[in-house]
Amino acid sequence: MTKHVVIVGGGFGGLATAQALRRAPVRVTLIDRRNHHLFQPLLYQVATAGLAPSDIAEPIRSVLARQDNAAVRLAEVVGIDRTAKRIELIDKHDAGGPTWLDYDYLVLATGVEHSYFGNDSWAEHAPGLKTIGEALTIRRRILEAFEQAEWVEDADRRRALLTFVVIGAGPTGVELSGAIAEIALSTLRRDFRRVDTREARVLLIEAAPAVLGAFPERLRDSARQQLEELGVEVRTETRVAGVDHAGIVLDSGERVDARTVLWAAGVRGSKLGRTLGVPLDRSGRVPVGHDCSLPDHPEVFVIGDLARFIGPDGEPLPGVAPVASSQGAHVAQCIITDHQGRERSSYRYFDKGSMATIGRSRAVLWSAGLQLGGLVAWLAWVFIHLIFLVTFRNRLLVFLKWAWAWFTYERASRLIWQSELEPSSDEVSAHRSSA
Repeated sequence: MTKHVVIVGGGFGGLATAQALRRAPVRVTLIDRRNHHLFQPLLYQVATAGLAPSDIAEPIRSVLARQDNAAVRLAEVVGIDRTAKRIELIDKHDAGGPTWLDYDYLVLATGVEHSYFGNDSWAEHAPGLKTIGEALTIRRRILEAFEQAEWVEDADRRRALLTFVVIGAGPTGVELSGAIAEIALSTLRRDFRRVDTREARVLLIEAAPAVLGAFPERLRDSARQQLEELGVEVRTETRVAGVDHAGIVLDSGERVDARTVLWAAGVRGSKLGRTLGVPLDRSGRVPVGHDCSLPDHPEVFVIGDLARFIGPDGEPLPGVAPVASSQGAHVAQCIITDHQGRERSSYRYFDKGSMATIGRSRAVLWSAGLQLGGLVAWLAWVFIHLIFLVTFRNRLLVFLKWAWAWFTYERASRLIWQSELEPSSDEVSAHRSSA
């Protein structure tokens, strides 16, 4: 009887697992709440008007269209019964209620969600960046801030509109703050008549002693210097005590009035991990064994950001795309090995390095002991990200837009999109004023 492999999550890990099983004698069902695979490392460019959503996303069905043993299901998994080997799911746009799906192998690759460290009320005022919807919300807030500042007479209100706060100085926070500074300094400076966009203040806040804490000291210092050259105000060893619609309050008691606050400070494992009924680490990740499976359930695998896999140095592997992709390929090999009646191998990760971009010709790169900053690191960043985009169409579109931006300093996707059901920032402000 053909074994049924159910994969939950169409990100890097889930998609890599499905593709690595394309010639295996198994039946694959990939389940995701969204119909597309998202190249998340470039999501910040959608949020900062550099790229369109379709440039970095591809329908999962399109990616797997030629894989005869794979099917795609648009649904949300809400429960797991490990004893009966089945999952409970709710199909999108189906009012019939939850249904059950049996599996022989289960691969969980649902990633992480934002963590506000117990301050979930901050989410309304400081959106994070994990989905296309969140990226478009952030883009709208950034662009509308400049639009409103153009016609505001009150100096204090204009100053608040042109103040952008990014909380968290990991790669996402560094990339967001650098991109916002470039928008103000270069992209928009000729578009407005009544306001000088170069007066915008970009504030990057980090509780740790340095930005990009996982990088070597030399690159941390280089990243900070490159950010400050762009005009970003970097504050390390600074904690946020409060966030509301008008700005933030620091632990020192200082208040910063800002109409745009963005969250890049923390993540936790997706809620699906909590349905497994196993102990989780403090970040909500699922501890896994040497082959990425649960210790007592070898048919259940957890990979990518949701998994806590201890590397040879005794530390958990980082939540980055290369880890998820290589774990997906390994899990597929484990399933094939089981079919062949052989013993599974242990997963080993070869760290190819880390990088973060800061802006035009600005980046840092750390690989195999090599530490680079500036233009060379940025060119390497461009090349690697183009290579790892899923389709040739994506690579071509992104390359052309980056080339255009290089020569013209323009950003190709500066349209403000808003759902008809979503209130505008003016409506929200009016409601708050009357409340």
